[in-house]
Amino acid sequence: METKKQKTWVVIAIIILGIIAFLVPNQIAAQTGVKRTNLQQHDLSVSGREMVQARIDFEKHSAFGYHSHPGEEIIYVIEGTLEYQIEGEKPVTLKAGEVLFIPAGKFHSAKNNTNLNAAELATYIVEKGKPILKMK
Repeated sequence: METKKQKTWVVIAIIILGIIAFLVPNQIAAQTGVKRTNLQQHDLSVSGREMVQARIDFEKHSAFGYHSHPGEEIIYVIEGTLEYQIEGEKPVTLKAGEVLFIPAGKFHSAKNNTNLNAAELATYIVEKGKPILKMK
């Protein structure tokens, strides 16, 4: 049987992991001309799953390298043009107003090959408590 002290340490560990999960993607993105702004995060009615939504801004000629997520990602391009490369598929270029679905665990990358800024709205349906991002 767990003691009150053990339960407290479990809660502290979960909070620390959550903070790390949101800070690491932002630090990696800042080094590449890509800025991530977390918009919202909510538990889902499906046990062990949560929704995370973020705006990702790409400076001209910037890219975010191969990475994956512990769940699905739904992308809506807000502005500009972005090229996506999903593991095992041909690259696809999307313009503002277009969408893309990335299956759970699939490594993928995104590039802004233009002289203009670009942005996407990324919605993640992921396993709760896991880091949102895994670099390849």
